[in-house]
Amino acid sequence: MLTRPDEPAVGALHAWIVGARLKTLPVTLAPVAVGSAVAASHGSLSGWRAALTMLFALGFVLGTNFFNDYSDGVRGADDHRVGPARLVGSGQASPRRVLRSGIALYGVAVLSAIALAVTVSWWLLALAVVCALGGWYYTGGARPYGYRSLGDISIFVFHGVIAVCATAYIQLERIPLLALGASVPIGLLACALLTTNNLRDIPTDTAAGKITVAVRLGDRRTRHYYLALIAASFGCALLLAPARPWALLVLGALPAAVLPVRRVRAGARGRDLIPVLEHTCVLLLVFGALLTIGVAL
Repeated sequence: MLTRPDEPAVGALHAWIVGARLKTLPVTLAPVAVGSAVAASHGSLSGWRAALTMLFALGFVLGTNFFNDYSDGVRGADDHRVGPARLVGSGQASPRRVLRSGIALYGVAVLSAIALAVTVSWWLLALAVVCALGGWYYTGGARPYGYRSLGDISIFVFHGVIAVCATAYIQLERIPLLALGASVPIGLLACALLTTNNLRDIPTDTAAGKITVAVRLGDRRTRHYYLALIAASFGCALLLAPARPWALLVLGALPAAVLPVRRVRAGARGRDLIPVLEHTCVLLLVFGALLTIGVAL
């Protein structure tokens, strides 16, 4: 069969796109959107601040994805992955290249943080340091906390509480209670997204010594945990209704929850859980969009 000269380059590009985990970007977009909506509901929303906030978040999240790829790859945790191939674990890129990519993206995030610090508050540099350390030590370092069942709480804090509240602070230079309340359902859905990945990887994570919450709970209880996270995210969003009645719009995201919930309850395993992760991303995107509208109105 004839091949085009550009096929190797196209294949390499696709590998890096998969390695960046772009399908999980709703976990970054949703909290920034919700935090911006909180600011808009208080009568203040700056376009350039929102753009720098998004650049800050994307730099750290994508950079962390590459750091995780690097750290898990060199530890051998990705040698027998069931899910999408990782760059280092699959041998599609050298550890050094992946590490350098993560550092470059962190550089973009830090430059955004400096710009925000100069124009908003120098405290944002401290936030940048916290995010950088949290991202690296998730799977990096001598004792990564992601290997000690602390991944879920870190995802809740970084992709829920910090992401929403920091976005609101960058706009308002204060953190309203609404930001804290709106951060909880977003953080819970981010944990649900992580859980789909960890549920699939229980056998390989166990073999690699990566003790996630899913490994500790086991298959059956992890499925119950996932369902509880989905239910709690909707419940917590509805608790915002007394302050923001339009928050009830999140009920419109319920159809997006049907497929992943049904597959988890039906006992999907291995590669059959990949669509669950993808549809949980869709759920987070739809839920985040509706909550953004509901909070802003």
